Amino acid sequence: LPLLLEATLLQLASGSYHPFYNGFYYNHIMNDKGNGQEKVVSFNGAKLVVETPKDPVYSSSGANVTLPCHYHYEPDLEAKRKIRIKWSKLRDDYTKEQDVLVAIGKTYLAFGDFRGRAHLHQTGRREASLVVSDVRLQDDGKYRCEVIDGLEDESDVVDLRLQGIVFPYQPPRGQYRLNFHEAEQVCQEQGAILATFNQLFQAWSEGLDWCNAGWLADGTVQYPIRQTRKPCGGLHLAPGIRSYGPRHRHLHRFDAFCFSSALKGEVFYLDRPAGMTLEEAKQ
Repeated sequence: LPLLLEATLLQLASGSYHPFYNGFYYNHIMNDKGNGQEKVVSFNGAKLVVETPKDPVYSSSGANVTLPCHYHYEPDLEAKRKIRIKWSKLRDDYTKEQDVLVAIGKTYLAFGDFRGRAHLHQTGRREASLVVSDVRLQDDGKYRCEVIDGLEDESDVVDLRLQGIVFPYQPPRGQYRLNFHEAEQVCQEQGAILATFNQLFQAWSEGLDWCNAGWLADGTVQYPIRQTRKPCGGLHLAPGIRSYGPRHRHLHRFDAFCFSSALKGEVFYLDRPAGMTLEEAKQ
């Protein structure tokens, strides 16, 4: 028995042994260079390629949206294959994923807030597109389309952006009274959520200039400046998004930047840094 076990392990370690076959061939090449890498897996045969649009996909609250994703093989394989598809929502820094949907063939399972709202769109050959209905403000962000065929696993990312408006919020009791959790709450009370940095940057590029610092969805505190002035970081700094970085979510207090895509109408950013009277604001 020991001799048989040793012979089996030697066969597993050899380059001529194929531990898995699904139309592809895999070689395990042992590394003897002493650089800490135990093995390198090389792939011989058809290459799996996943493709998604490079430009963002735009939608709005309450709408339905399709996130395109297609895959193919190089060289092409005609035989029908048993593919597993997985969609995940990513954080901006790619450090954490939220499961959205997994599917094998026509059987799929959606997770969390996407349950009942997400399904696959597979009308075309080798299509793995994701359909999300009744889009919510929280759906804004990056999504990974992952296609798994046996040991092959390839993915690409789709950027879903909600069209809407970023607005600063200051509570009636005065400036800088909100910790992070209170800022989340007041935005929800306005039918909105805390804005992301990308949403704040878009608003700044469209004209938003606001000297008061506010919470963003990632727990940082920032504010957009288009006209440099002494009270807002000084005259020596260029226009842009000024950042205080991450702040303590319970102890530190600021205003909030909220985002909503449900508002209708046209938006005007007024160039009145000195403020307005009530009558001027009404006008």
